[in-house]
Amino acid sequence: MAAANSLSLTSAFLPRHGFHGPSHNQNIQLSTQKKQFARKAGSGWASPAWNFPYQMFSVSVLEDALEPHMSSRTFEFHWGKHHRAYVDNLNKQIDGTELDGKTLEDIILITYNKGSPLPAFNNAAQAWNHQFFWESMKPNGGGEPSGELLELINRDFGSYDTFVKEFKAAAATQFGSGWAWLAYKPEDKKLTLVKTPNAENPLVFGYTALLTIDVWEHAYYLDFQNRRPDYISIFMEKLVSWEAVSSRLKTATA
Repeated sequence: MAAANSLSLTSAFLPRHGFHGPSHNQNIQLSTQKKQFARKAGSGWASPAWNFPYQMFSVSVLEDALEPHMSSRTFEFHWGKHHRAYVDNLNKQIDGTELDGKTLEDIILITYNKGSPLPAFNNAAQAWNHQFFWESMKPNGGGEPSGELLELINRDFGSYDTFVKEFKAAAATQFGSGWAWLAYKPEDKKLTLVKTPNAENPLVFGYTALLTIDVWEHAYYLDFQNRRPDYISIFMEKLVSWEAVSSRLKTATA
């Protein structure tokens, strides 16, 4: 994959806040142009509020950053083809429609249509889900969280080990394609586990997403074939960025 010409993006792969930090605008240098992005205040994590046409994030320079736990070949196909296809197809679907120029969150909520998704939902949600997934990982990740996040995990799941067991089970038992999530329920002020089919995500239930793992086969098949539980274990032990999750929780509970 060709690397971006210029990159000022900070993410879970890199130091600082990334897209899960405080709610203020940042400039991000894309490989072809510079755009202004914004977060929705109080949402915990919000995708960049792109102006149409939506653009891919220039993270191709990171394609080997997660080796050996996620191969560069998997990253190249997953980010460079699958994620890109969702963004490109979304642009085609919303060009000239009332959805043109809205944030991805708004498009997701509008097109979810109370459980009867409209055509643009899958591409909008998958564009959002995938960027959130990349932001959930870092090189030399894994280990245990700390601070408020660990306190809430212990409170709501009984222990960190119980949480890991239940998160792995949710990801492993999501039938077919989908996602497993750690989310925050604002009305209850509690953490919860959610597994969603296809493109669905916690936003449509009014929850704040904190962590996700992609269990579509394209996320792991080149590295693990049909061994989804092995992929899930490696994600939790070697890839997850608890700093990113903690930052999202801090914003969600502010």
